[in-house]
Amino acid sequence: MRLLILVPAFNEEAALGSVIRELRQTMPDVPVLVVDDSSTDSTVAVARACGAEVLSMPHHLGLGGCVQAGYKLAYELGYEYVVRVDGDGQHDPAYIARILEVLQSTSCDMVIGSRYLNGDHPYTNWVRGAGIWAFRLMLRPILGKTVHDPTSGFVGLKRTALAIFSRSFPLEYPEIEALVVLQRKRFQFQEVPCRMRPRKGGRSSITAVKSLYYIVHVMLGVFVNILRFEGRRRSR
Repeated sequence: MRLLILVPAFNEEAALGSVIRELRQTMPDVPVLVVDDSSTDSTVAVARACGAEVLSMPHHLGLGGCVQAGYKLAYELGYEYVVRVDGDGQHDPAYIARILEVLQSTSCDMVIGSRYLNGDHPYTNWVRGAGIWAFRLMLRPILGKTVHDPTSGFVGLKRTALAIFSRSFPLEYPEIEALVVLQRKRFQFQEVPCRMRPRKGGRSSITAVKSLYYIVHVMLGVFVNILRFEGRRRSR
């Protein structure tokens, strides 16, 4: 088994150290790669001090560009599986084993850690809650099934999906558009229940205003993806 744990990070010095230490305790033989999105704090120094490998971006690319860089490197290095964990401490490494088990035992190309499958109703502000509800409704007819936690960044990939995302990956707020890309490629994905925690340090860059922008931007991105796919299909 060739597994890499990928941690995209931008100015996460307050939480990143405990995230890496917990990852190394939970998965002691698995390499951890921190993809630093041109942080202006001590993110890189903290990552290296805790024993993680670091891939530094020369410019701030945003989440999608940062994640794609990690996927591309993982693919080129021959990894069979990649599990993405956020650098703010919200994703519990105890669930990595479950995500990996489903990847290995099923035909799924991607597995999503979902906070809404275990009976919990995690607190979120009304804008984000409305956005998740809207994304569920929008994705249901496109994907043919309900995705309960479409904005989750706690995901595992097989090499089949890694090959796709190493070449092309949505650049801004990529989680939802990535689902549409996989569906158009006839790849399979599945959700597994997990618990998510409050961030361990720092603060989220997503304000209420940015959340509204996120909702509109992602919906437009999904519709553009659909139009491109339909256009290619008709031209064949």
